[in-house]
Amino acid sequence: MRFYDAHNHLQDERFAGRQEELLTTAETVGVIGMVVNGACAADWPMVDSLARSRPGLIPAFGWHPWYLQERETGWLEDLESQLDRFPAASVGEIGLDRWILEQPPSIRARYLPDLGERTPASFEEQTQAFVAQWKLAVRLDRAVTVHCLNAWGRLIEIIQALPGPSQGFLLHSYGGSAELVPELTRMGAYFSFPGYFALDRKQRQRDVFRRIPLDRLLVETDAPDQLPPSSLIRFPCHGPEPDRRPLNHPANLPDIYAYLAEWLSISLPDLESQVELNFRRLFGPPLPSQVPPPPSGSLASVLPPVPPHPPSGKAERCG
Repeated sequence: MRFYDAHNHLQDERFAGRQEELLTTAETVGVIGMVVNGACAADWPMVDSLARSRPGLIPAFGWHPWYLQERETGWLEDLESQLDRFPAASVGEIGLDRWILEQPPSIRARYLPDLGERTPASFEEQTQAFVAQWKLAVRLDRAVTVHCLNAWGRLIEIIQALPGPSQGFLLHSYGGSAELVPELTRMGAYFSFPGYFALDRKQRQRDVFRRIPLDRLLVETDAPDQLPPSSLIRFPCHGPEPDRRPLNHPANLPDIYAYLAEWLSISLPDLESQVELNFRRLFGPPLPSQVPPPPSGSLASVLPPVPPHPPSGKAERCG
């Protein structure tokens, strides 16, 4: 069993320092690769530290549209410096989000409490930040992970007008229409399926994944967010006191694979093999045919090491 989590936020403070335990559990069920995405500069030290402690963990650094108001002067230069320290890192999570601009604070707070208190960046600011980070990724030759909510038309306009990363880019938790898939695929997109889409009310999103080319398909947990239905939660997890809010455990990934394989009417081994090829094509390391078999099935043995550079700053959740 070889499972790859294309997108999560393992650094999130809601895990309350249990990252080592979470990683160990994920390894025991066959999770051998994952991309951990920083959403703002306050996230990066923890992502940095995790990547250095677990060489099989691929870091991603970027500014998520929800947190752009926290940027300081020199933010783009700081991002480039962080990426320079990790040649294997990707750029993410970046993107466009009209949804957050359309919701009242009470609704935003249901997703993350501090979203109800934050003034979101305007769509123009989001666009400017997205373009700057996309161009940086292209210049540094890095893959990109993209967040998009209610902004597909504008996202496509931007990507069509700019050179793209040579490896391609990930549309995490793809929620766009099936009609957009051919054009996005032509532009280099990969599409990741979260367990959250197994919920009954996500029928439309599930149906779209039957139109995704298999060589562009990835799977994700988005842990600690996007809880799957209870039938796919083999490893319950909760946040700290006092509310102990349910969290998505990265070790739930194999059950998401199994659900998706059944939904697509393909065998689980075939899905595992295809996703491994896709993951490595987008995020690295080289495809299995180009490297010798790993000595053991662990995050530390399968993916490439990172350079020895001590992290700095306090690890804390954005916002």
